[in-house]
Amino acid sequence: MNVILFGPPGVGKGTQGSRLAEKLGIIPIAMGDLLRAAVKEETALGLKAKGYMDAGKLVPDEVVIGMIEERITAPDAANGFLLDGFPRNVPQAEALAAMLAKHGLKIERVIFMDAPESILLERLCGRLICKACGFGFHRHYSPPRESGSCDCCGGELYQRDDDREDVIAQRLGVYAEQTQPLLDFYSGAEGFFKIDASGDVQDVYAALEKAVQG
Repeated sequence: MNVILFGPPGVGKGTQGSRLAEKLGIIPIAMGDLLRAAVKEETALGLKAKGYMDAGKLVPDEVVIGMIEERITAPDAANGFLLDGFPRNVPQAEALAAMLAKHGLKIERVIFMDAPESILLERLCGRLICKACGFGFHRHYSPPRESGSCDCCGGELYQRDDDREDVIAQRLGVYAEQTQPLLDFYSGAEGFFKIDASGDVQDVYAALEKAVQG
C-alpha cells in the first residue's frame, strides 16, 4: 500500500506515520529526513539540493521528486511507502502523481490529520530535543526523567527556534495558506480520509488503522 499522510505542524504525522508504516510493512519517507540524508551522503541530488539550501533558497520540486523517486524504487520499498511531509501544495501533488504513473504506481490512501490550533501550539511549544543524540521529549506528554537532560545519553535538551510560539503561529499561517488548496485537491479522491488527531496517541492511531483498512 502507498499512503500519503498530511496535516499541520504538530499534528503527529511523524510519530503516527512511523508506527503505521511498521504495522503495514512499508517504508516511511519523512521528507525532511530524506533531504538531510541525501545531503549527508552527497548523492547527486543531495549535492544539488545543498547548493540551493546553502544559498538560502527552496529546493526545487523536481529535485525533491527525484529523491522520492530514487527512494520508492529501492528494493526495500517493494511493499509500498508512506509519505510524510510531501506533497505540500498542489503543484507538488501533480508532479508526484505524474512520477508515480511513470512507474505504474498510485496512492491508495490519502489521510489528512487535523487538530485545533490551540492543541498544535501546546504540542509544538513543549517539544525538547537532545543536542547529542537527537531524541525527542515533551514537557507535558513525555518529559525527561531529569529536567534538561536526555534519558538516552545524558545530553543537553533544547527547544528548536522554530518551536517558539511566535514562530509556530507563523508556520501554521503559512501551512493553512499553502495546504488548503491541497486539501481541496485530494478531498474528492478515492481513498481520502480525514481524521481527528486531537485525541491521545492510541485513539489517533486507531483512527489511522481504520482509515487504511477502508
